[in-house]
Amino acid sequence: MHYDSLKSSILYQDDLIIVINKPASMPVHSGTGGGENLEQYLGELCFGLPDKPIPAHRLDRDTSGCLILGRNKEGLRRIGKIFMARRITKTYLAVVHGSFDKIEGRIDINLRKQSPLKHRWWMEAHPEGQPSVTDYRVINQKENLAAVEFYPRTGRTHQIRVHCKAIGHPIVGDKIYGFEQDPENLTMHLHALAITIPLYHNQSPIEISAPPPAHMLGKLQECGYCEHA
Repeated sequence: MHYDSLKSSILYQDDLIIVINKPASMPVHSGTGGGENLEQYLGELCFGLPDKPIPAHRLDRDTSGCLILGRNKEGLRRIGKIFMARRITKTYLAVVHGSFDKIEGRIDINLRKQSPLKHRWWMEAHPEGQPSVTDYRVINQKENLAAVEFYPRTGRTHQIRVHCKAIGHPIVGDKIYGFEQDPENLTMHLHALAITIPLYHNQSPIEISAPPPAHMLGKLQECGYCEHA
C-alpha cells in the first residue's frame, strides 16, 4: 500500500472521524511477528491535524470494508461511547458455501476463545461462551453458493466467521473456519459493506457504504448478486 491508494480509500471525512475502505489481507495493527499493517500508513491521513488518526475498532486481516478512524481524542471518545452503547449498525456481505432453506434468520450461539497452544488460538461455539447474536438475510443463492448480508448484534472476535461455520455455511476463503477444499490462495470473502454512525446530536446518523472488493466479484456474480446490485 502507498499514500495514494490509502487516500483514495476514504469513504467519509469530517472534523472528528475518517472512514476508509480497508483492503483485505492487511492487518489493522502490527502483530507479534511484525510486518506490514495499516497503522504504519495512517500518518499520511493527518490533513493538517497534529496527530495521525487512530482505528476506533478493528477488522480481521482478511476482512475488507468500512473502518472508522478517530481523528482526535474527541472523535475517539464519541465513537467509543456509541460502540459501548451498541448504537452503531454494521452490515457485512459474505459469500458462503451451501444454500439456505430460510432466507432470513438469527444465529444465537455463544462463543469462547480456544487456546490449545500458547501462541495459537481461535474462537469456538460453546454453551459456556459469551452470548453472541448475528442476524442474516440471503441476497442471492445458486447451487451451493450464497451471497448473504450479516448484521452482528454483538461484537465478539471472529463472530460472523464462527457463526457461519456453526450453521454449516462457512465463508468462502476462510482459512481458519472454512472448508479445507477452498484454494489456499483464495482471500476470504467477507466485507464490511455498510455502517451507520449516530455521531452528532440532533443530526441524522451518518450512513456509509463500501463497494465490494475485486476479489469477491467473481463469486458474487456466481450467486447472481450483481444482477441486483
